[in-house]
Amino acid sequence: MKKIQYDGHVHTPFCPHGSNASLEQYIEQAISLGYKGISFCEHAPLPEGFPDPTPNKDSGMLHSHMEGYIAAIQKVRERYKKDIAIQIGLEIDFIEGFETGTKAFLDEYGPHLDDAILSVHFIFTRGAYGLLDYSAEAFGEIAKQAGGVDQLVERYYETVLLSISSDLGKYKPHRLGHVSLVRKFRKNFKLPKDAYWLETVLAATKKSGLSLDVNGAGVIKPLCGEPYPPVAIVEKAERMGIPLVYGSDAHHPDGLGQGRVGLPEVAFDAPGKHLRN
Repeated sequence: MKKIQYDGHVHTPFCPHGSNASLEQYIEQAISLGYKGISFCEHAPLPEGFPDPTPNKDSGMLHSHMEGYIAAIQKVRERYKKDIAIQIGLEIDFIEGFETGTKAFLDEYGPHLDDAILSVHFIFTRGAYGLLDYSAEAFGEIAKQAGGVDQLVERYYETVLLSISSDLGKYKPHRLGHVSLVRKFRKNFKLPKDAYWLETVLAATKKSGLSLDVNGAGVIKPLCGEPYPPVAIVEKAERMGIPLVYGSDAHHPDGLGQGRVGLPEVAFDAPGKHLRN
């Protein structure tokens, strides 16, 4: 099992679709695992005007909760400063067509963050948005909307590449989240080979000076069974000199460290190490 010292992708009780476990419970679990540091990266509020396609409209925090979120992590960071390094972060959704709103949000809150992840969950296809990872059934519906699974996979990677090249301003996140999320339900669908797309993503990541979230959540998903991105891509990223940060994507304290058994023996960096100035 790969020894993990930092977890760069941890959610919180501020997550509308997560658990009610306290920040302290996450931190105590991290300490018990021997972590040197964790980065709380909660789902940021969605851009104003974006129609959240989920049934409960719970994909991100409310904007009104941001001040409380930052203050709560500042408080526990001070309390546990002798035991573990704690970073204030966000998982920012890249949503095609809402770049201006995302940039405005980052301009407002970026100065208060230690860390940030840029992720693609929402895909725009044929005039509508769909949440890629909500359920296998929803994935199938989005694939139909896109014209088929092959077309959906293509649209996903095109959107990831767009997220890399987009100008989101001075506080654009420096790390890409779970860049093979489209493979979450791969055991239920005949996905096209995507090595070309993933290698294209790696090349763009390297050129842009970004780092990668090596996400263990996919390992424990029954229809996935592999990290995001897959092992061969993680190993290639390391050979290319792309910084790698382990992320459990935990939405409950018990999820800290998840997926470690499926990770390759690569060198992981601390979250926040590659922040842009």
